[in-house]
Amino acid sequence: MRLAASLAGLLVLLVPSATAATDCAGTVFLTLDTGSMAQAEDIARVLRAEEIRATFFVANEKTVHGDRALDGSWASYWKARVAEGHTFGNHTWSHHYARADEGGRIVATSVEGRAVSMDRTAFCSELQRVDEAWQRLTGRRLEPMWRAPGGRTTQQSIRWAGECGFPIHVGWSEGGYVGDDLPSETNPNPVLLKRALDRVKPDEILLMHLGVWQRREPAATILEPLIRGLKARGYCFATLSPRR
Repeated sequence: MRLAASLAGLLVLLVPSATAATDCAGTVFLTLDTGSMAQAEDIARVLRAEEIRATFFVANEKTVHGDRALDGSWASYWKARVAEGHTFGNHTWSHHYARADEGGRIVATSVEGRAVSMDRTAFCSELQRVDEAWQRLTGRRLEPMWRAPGGRTTQQSIRWAGECGFPIHVGWSEGGYVGDDLPSETNPNPVLLKRALDRVKPDEILLMHLGVWQRREPAATILEPLIRGLKARGYCFATLSPRR
């Protein structure tokens, strides 16, 4: 897991997209990565019911329906989230996990476990293809921010992303790591929920997914009690958006 390099510094560049109420005890930022999309509709229903705006990081990942998250079959889903006022950043096209810089290339591992080597052109394409697909699906551009798969960045990936239109990398905070990508056998939902409620503090960037392939017990069911528990503390929710 790679945290935001400097959460305090990050929040200088990223500000709530809506002014938080003056009676908030603190503001937290819910972020959602695409993943398998297995709980995408359930999560959308919770966000609507709780009137929460989240920040989504989108990649062209394989879904449980046999398609991919940025295929035309998902256009209505994404258009609905745009209309609801959520914010959207880039999570790369292929979801490769960066390992290291080697000369003028980034060495990475694919989701299937094969070795991948990307030069600047290939790496920029990973970001630009997502933005182009997003425009086709929603008619909108992504915000100029991105999240590396697994939070794994390199010096070249940070530099190249900025040069290719995505200058802000968004990780997550230690207390905001919900752990919905951990095995259910060792981290069942009640454990995840209690740990999150115990750890989340103001200004945390929370990380969850719209579905996780390897998890047998869908963690989306903890989202509603997590939101309600944080609201009960007086916390408000906001999206992340680069300062204009």
